[in-house]
Amino acid sequence: MEKEDLHILRLMGEIDRTGDLSQRELSRRLNISLGLVNSFIKRLVNKGYFKISTMPKNRVKYFLTPAGLARKSRLTVEYLKYSIDSYKDIKHLLLNRFKEMESRQIKSVLFYGAGEVAELAYLYMQLTKVDLAGIIDEKQKGKDFFHFRIAGMESIQKLYWDAILLTRLDRIDQDIQDLIKKGIDRQKVVVL
Repeated sequence: MEKEDLHILRLMGEIDRTGDLSQRELSRRLNISLGLVNSFIKRLVNKGYFKISTMPKNRVKYFLTPAGLARKSRLTVEYLKYSIDSYKDIKHLLLNRFKEMESRQIKSVLFYGAGEVAELAYLYMQLTKVDLAGIIDEKQKGKDFFHFRIAGMESIQKLYWDAILLTRLDRIDQDIQDLIKKGIDRQKVVVL
């Protein structure tokens, strides 16, 4: 699914829920520029997907037309297909990474980073012989992660593990450097 189609789907969803939002409010909610919202709305009105009704105090209300509802439905189906394909790719990637760990005789893994990636990794880990030793994340220290308590960096040497799996993808190089500074052998760090 193209990024533009995703923006249009989200815009259509917001307008379908609440048609009287200003373009500025739509821009804020969708986290896209005001100019882009304006451009999308003009284009969608010209294609017959929206109707505009003027309200008092220089406000407008947007309505999805039957053609707009049909387009929104097609985009939703396309988005679901895209999401399912992405999910399958993630599943394949994680299961392959755990198989590689098993082949290297890694039995116990420490996750480095809490979040959605860690959650998916944990769920697919259940299909393997690899166990989770714990999870480290300074920002979420003390919170629960399934039946584990998230620990801080001070616990990294206290837990028994064979490898550390980076489960935060936004700063991989920095995380590797931080672990090396803590005395962790680079060979023990696994990257997705």
